[in-house]
Amino acid sequence: MYLAILPIYAQEIDEAKEAAPNSAEFEEVGSDFSKIKEDTIGRVADFIDIDMGDNSSSRLVLSFAILLGAYIARKIVSLLFSNWLHRIAKKTAWEFDDHMVPAIGVPLGWLVFLFGLFLSLSVLSFSEGVDVFVLRMFQASSMVVVFWGVLRVVDVLAEAMLDVTRNRDMGVYHFIPLIKKVTRAFLIVIAVLMVAQNLGYSISSLLAGLGIGGLAVALAAQESLGNFFGSVSIVADRPFKVGDWIQIGNKVDGDVEEIGLRSTKVRTWSKTVMTIPNKVMANEIIENWSRMPKRRVKQYIGVTYSTSPENMEGLVEDLRQMLRDDEGVNQDFILVNFTDFGESALQILVYYFTKTTKWLEHMDVRQRVNIKIMKLVEARGSSIAFPTNTVHFDGQIAENIASGLSSKS
Repeated sequence: MYLAILPIYAQEIDEAKEAAPNSAEFEEVGSDFSKIKEDTIGRVADFIDIDMGDNSSSRLVLSFAILLGAYIARKIVSLLFSNWLHRIAKKTAWEFDDHMVPAIGVPLGWLVFLFGLFLSLSVLSFSEGVDVFVLRMFQASSMVVVFWGVLRVVDVLAEAMLDVTRNRDMGVYHFIPLIKKVTRAFLIVIAVLMVAQNLGYSISSLLAGLGIGGLAVALAAQESLGNFFGSVSIVADRPFKVGDWIQIGNKVDGDVEEIGLRSTKVRTWSKTVMTIPNKVMANEIIENWSRMPKRRVKQYIGVTYSTSPENMEGLVEDLRQMLRDDEGVNQDFILVNFTDFGESALQILVYYFTKTTKWLEHMDVRQRVNIKIMKLVEARGSSIAFPTNTVHFDGQIAENIASGLSSKS
């Protein structure tokens, strides 16, 4: 305000200088201007050296300088990780460090800034209550940033594990998203407890309160807890993975699409989606068809009773040789034997395994083998039998039928 008055007084001096008849009046005006100037300079000096309680201007300037330095340090850390270290990571053959460097750099930069902010406030003089509040807020915010960085590292580790397990075709590959969710939930709970402790709350009393209230929650959430522990059991035992064809009793039969914390989704053959609670999955017998190293074929071939013993023996050997020569048949175990005299056919057991476990390819192999069986049976002069009954008449009934037929002829 005083600086704004100076031009007005300078103008008055010029006007007085022109209008003054003698130098005495001019000297009087000049003296007034000098007093105003000295008073203004004094007030400006007092403002620069202002004392805000126990915080002098020098402390304020130092606090601002530390805060500015913390901001610059955060920028330097960010540039260091995003430019220099990131370029070094890109030169390595491992892709893991390409994602880990930026994941660590951002939280670390904010941690440096928070430390600088705490220092800038520490040089100032506050009341004891404010100092305690600043310290607790610094501890809590630092803990939040640290756990934020840990969660980012967990995400990167999960992605790296996904790549490794997918490339090596490991069974744990499909369970990594579930492990990631459980780990993040556990870390968040720990972070909340530690932040509460740093804010001055008693964790023991908090846990005691949670224990009393948690009992009621646990009773009300028995199914949810059962499903959660069921998912943990699935992760530990790994009875199946996403993409496996499983069968549970007579109701569930299809491909696993998703394994969650609460339930597992199965795409049935009718293309519907069944959602099964993990608690049920953990207590049921699960048949995993995708784990078969080979798929079994067991069938009986019935040939007519007109087949001679020699032809039967040759046919059995032909069938064995045909299975040995087929490229789709697993050669570890092949069984072909004439086993039974059936009601309307001579039974030949044909028992073998296909190399493929895929349903469509398995059916193609079975069809090819069955056509070859038909050709071999025909080549031996026999035929595939079908259910027939032979009725024999004797005595007077036979004579009556015979006489009736002769009279018609």
